[in-house]
Amino acid sequence: MIPLKDDNPTRSKPIITYVIITICVIIFLLEITSPNYNTGALFYSWGVIPASLIHNFQIPNEIYRVPPTITLFTSMFMHGGFMHLIGNMLYMWIFADNIEDELGKIKFIIFYLMSGVAAALTQVYMNTESTIPMVGASGAIGGILGAYIVNYPRAKVLVLIPLGFFSQIIKVPALFVLGIWFLLQFISSALSSSSGGGVAYGAHIGGFIFGAISILFFNRNSNKRSKQQKKINPWDQN
Repeated sequence: MIPLKDDNPTRSKPIITYVIITICVIIFLLEITSPNYNTGALFYSWGVIPASLIHNFQIPNEIYRVPPTITLFTSMFMHGGFMHLIGNMLYMWIFADNIEDELGKIKFIIFYLMSGVAAALTQVYMNTESTIPMVGASGAIGGILGAYIVNYPRAKVLVLIPLGFFSQIIKVPALFVLGIWFLLQFISSALSSSSGGGVAYGAHIGGFIFGAISILFFNRNSNKRSKQQKKINPWDQN
């Protein structure tokens, strides 16, 4: 089930969302033109390494760039490959605009960064001994998805359901789309732990839970949001 767009209008242009997407794309282009991309050294320089944060694991001086705590921020703007980038930016494009619209630009920036840090720390504490670097905006975007499912559970999302030659495009409530996404993170996490998979599903889960809880405190004006939803209710749109 691949989300394509939502029917949830905004009151202002999501400038910060566009900026974050642009930064991620530019950084990825810089990554793939770096000689350290294929060797993986680039990710050891800027990615989150759990053992470095918790156990002072030392990476070689020639690729050391920033302290481990700073990588909690640098890592969330990097991606390991084209599909990693495209998948994350698709979810960012569809769901982040409404959260930015709800919180305002400054609060949205804070919310996004906090979600990314919370997600990374979740993964770190799930495997404190790991020396494998972690990169990607998935955790921060997980926070956005958690916030979206709380604020707009009934908003309709246009999704593509691949069924070979019989693929379908249908509209379903965000509660279902994002609920399935969250459930799949648990299933994938269990499968990857037994097979040694390299995706940081713990970060996805941690970011989602953080976003779902913290949005209750970040909501700028819940009464205004409720009135706006009554005026333009995505659930009633065709």
